[in-house]
Amino acid sequence: MIDPPRWLGRRWLSIAATVAASALLAACGGTPSDLPPAPAAPAAPPSASPAFPVSIEHKFGSTTIPAEPERVVTVGWNDQDFVLALGVVPVSTRSWFEDYSSYPWVSSALKGQPLPTFSEEIDLEAIAQQKPDLVLAIYETIDQATYDKLSKIAPTVVQSQEYPDEETPWDAQTLLTGTALGKPDEAQKLVDTVKSKIDAARSAHPEFAGKTLVADFGPENGGHYLLPAGDPRRAVFDALGFGAQQDQAEISEERVDLLDRDVLFVNGASKESMLASPTFARLKVVQDDRTLYTTFETPLAGALAYSGPNALAYALDVLVPQLAAATDNNPATPVADLSKAG
Repeated sequence: MIDPPRWLGRRWLSIAATVAASALLAACGGTPSDLPPAPAAPAAPPSASPAFPVSIEHKFGSTTIPAEPERVVTVGWNDQDFVLALGVVPVSTRSWFEDYSSYPWVSSALKGQPLPTFSEEIDLEAIAQQKPDLVLAIYETIDQATYDKLSKIAPTVVQSQEYPDEETPWDAQTLLTGTALGKPDEAQKLVDTVKSKIDAARSAHPEFAGKTLVADFGPENGGHYLLPAGDPRRAVFDALGFGAQQDQAEISEERVDLLDRDVLFVNGASKESMLASPTFARLKVVQDDRTLYTTFETPLAGALAYSGPNALAYALDVLVPQLAAATDNNPATPVADLSKAG
């Protein structure tokens, strides 16, 4: 015979004693209301994580995550930034910016832990070797075949069908990641914090609204790629109220006139190298000191590329003072050269 659990034995002894006492009191003319209350049944042990199981809808259907993930692999280009912001260190991530682990908001999240990476390509074998219990592939163009292969390794979450590939807004990506990790409240707090920071900057600088900011991406070798509105790499500028140029995608050196709008942000080349081009140097937005510069080697470029909530908070701190200087029409407040920032 299997012995009952100890708490169950204690409870039945207590009930038996209560029944006996009731019979005795009844015989003596007592009433049940004279009895002390019966001890409450012990509470059921709390669930390890009430957030699970959770099902997440996405462009290929639905993924169910049965329990709180302990081994997370990030496949999207920037997915690790959102995971780290929520206090989880992935067991492996997609390789992208070489200096990522040294960025201020990243190193503070890692707290000395390493951040292993696999290749810049989606390496299914390397992912499987990590024995993940969750794969995040949100900021990437994942097709059905790749999703099916990843899903055989572990529950895999990709972007919602609500957005085009690689265009999930940072706040939606934060909340989606928080749901997958069982941290929806923490994710909402991160979103609220960054949005409060954005609102404060917009209130302090109403001059940003309505001005067109051209984001020129990777022009170091003479090519210019204009980031359109909605591209996560210009999320900070869109959120601050700046408008985007109508033209997008790659333009030639002969069409640098398309850069000449209210504000220009050059991401991927130093100020010195850009001014070496006479055509570029003649632009009014350049001559009037309404241009910001940074290189891909700076944490700022990394913050704009990864665009997780902590990265955006960092970018706002760096950019807002210089954007204010670029839009105040005051030569006494020069725009700092951010391409020299470490």
